Amino acid sequence: MLVPILLFLVGFALLIKGGDWFVDGSVSIAHRFHLPELLIGATVVSIGTTLPEVMVSSQAAAQGTSGISYGNAIGSIICNTSLIAAITVAVRPGKVNPKTFSLPTAFFFIAAISYAVIAWTRGGFERWMGITYLVIFAVYMVWSTLHMKKHPELADEEMEEEAAEDGDMPLWKALVLLIVGAAAIAVGARFLVDNGTKIAEGLGVPDSVIGLTMVALGTSLPELITAITSLVKGHGALSLGNVIGANLFNIVLVSGMAITISPFKIPAEKVISGVNSSLIIDLPVMLGVMGILCIPALIKGRLKRWQGILLLCIYAAFTVYQFVS
Repeated sequence: MLVPILLFLVGFALLIKGGDWFVDGSVSIAHRFHLPELLIGATVVSIGTTLPEVMVSSQAAAQGTSGISYGNAIGSIICNTSLIAAITVAVRPGKVNPKTFSLPTAFFFIAAISYAVIAWTRGGFERWMGITYLVIFAVYMVWSTLHMKKHPELADEEMEEEAAEDGDMPLWKALVLLIVGAAAIAVGARFLVDNGTKIAEGLGVPDSVIGLTMVALGTSLPELITAITSLVKGHGALSLGNVIGANLFNIVLVSGMAITISPFKIPAEKVISGVNSSLIIDLPVMLGVMGILCIPALIKGRLKRWQGILLLCIYAAFTVYQFVS
C-alpha cells in the first residue's frame, strides 16, 4: 500500500506544477495574439486538461470495460460543472461575455442532448456515432479559431494591460510551458487514477460507479488544478472557459474516441423501478448542472454565487447517491 500512496502524492505534485505551467503558457499565448481568455480556455487549455479522460476512456474501451469508459465521460462533466466550475463561481462570481460564452455552450448542448437522446432511445452507441462526434470536435476547433480571428473585439478589456505584464515571455517559452505542463498534468492524473482505482476495486465498487466518481474525479483533477491556479492568478475567465470546453470534449472527443474504438451499450448495473438509473439520474444530472451554470450566464451576462453553492450541493448529493444506492 506504500507504493500506491507514494505514486498518488507524486501524481498530485505533478498536477499542481503542471497546472501552474499550463496556465502561464496559455495565458501568455492568449495575450500575445489578443485572444479572449474564455475562448483560449475552451480550446487549447481544454484539450490539455482533457488528455487524461481521452487516455483512460480509450484504454477502457480497448479493454472492453465500457462501464468505466461511459462513466468517466459523464462523471467528468458532472464533476467539472458541479465541483470545479462551482468552486470558481462560488469563490469569484463575475461578469461573462455572452458572445464569447455562447459558442462553446451551444456546441456542448447540441452534442450532449444528442448523446442523451441516443442513450434513451437506442440504449447504446455504434461506431458511426463515435466518428460523427469526432467530426463535431474538428468542426468546433475550426469554428472557434475562425470566430476568434473574426471578432478580436471580444478580447477581455484588461487583455492589453495584462499582455504588457506577460510581454517579456518569449513565444517559445510559452509553448514549452504549455507542452510540459500538459505532459505533467497527464502523467500526474494517470498516477492518481491508477492508484485510486486500485483502492476502489479493492473495496468492491462497480465499474460504472468507479467511472462516475473515482475515475471521473481523478481525470478531472487537471481541470480542478487549472481552475484553482487560474483563480489564484486572477484569470477566472480562463478557468470557466476550460470547464465548458472540457465538458464539450468529454462528449465529442473522449466519448467519440471510445465509441469509435469499441461501440458499447449503456451500462445497466443500477436499476430504479425497472429502468436503467443512468438514463434517469446520470444523464439528467449532467444536462441539469450545465443548465444551472450556463443559462443564467447567457441571459444576464454574469454568474452569481448562489449558482456555485447550488452546484456544490448537487455534486455532494450525486456522489452520496452513487455509493449508498
